[in-house]
Amino acid sequence: MMIKLKKIGNTLAFLGLLLLFSFTTVHKFYLSVTNVVYSEKSASFQITSRIFIDDLDDVLEERYGVKAELATKNEAQVADTYIEKYLRAKFAIALNGEIVPYTFLGKEYDNDVVICYMELEDVDFSSLKSVSVQNEVLTDLFEEQQNVVHVKWKGKKKSFVLIKENNKGMLNL
Repeated sequence: MMIKLKKIGNTLAFLGLLLLFSFTTVHKFYLSVTNVVYSEKSASFQITSRIFIDDLDDVLEERYGVKAELATKNEAQVADTYIEKYLRAKFAIALNGEIVPYTFLGKEYDNDVVICYMELEDVDFSSLKSVSVQNEVLTDLFEEQQNVVHVKWKGKKKSFVLIKENNKGMLNL
């Protein structure tokens, strides 16, 4: 009788551990959110891009061999330089079909996210016929990466979910 109880106890303990470990696996999702907002006051597109710090760290190391250690006391002094370089390679805006340069203003951290600030100045909105955003951020590292882009102008809003195979959203004004 005692052996049977011990066997049942061991079986229950094993099943309990199995159950416990089956729920401890974290499902990682890969997502960035970018807001492109037209400011009539400054005649510019103000851009904020929110990217998970660990994912950006990983891509900077993979692509450039830089251990950026973002949001730590050991953050590399060249971190901003490589973040800007990466964004210029993976994020573009075209006005009326022509890619236009933007200014990388810097970054800040919010919990586990890095917020990158960019600006596209001197935009003559009255002559705009189309705005397109190409966002390939992190798609070179993560197949499942989704980049949500919200474009806001004069009280209107259009959103796109961009993926590796479909990395461009266009807005006709």
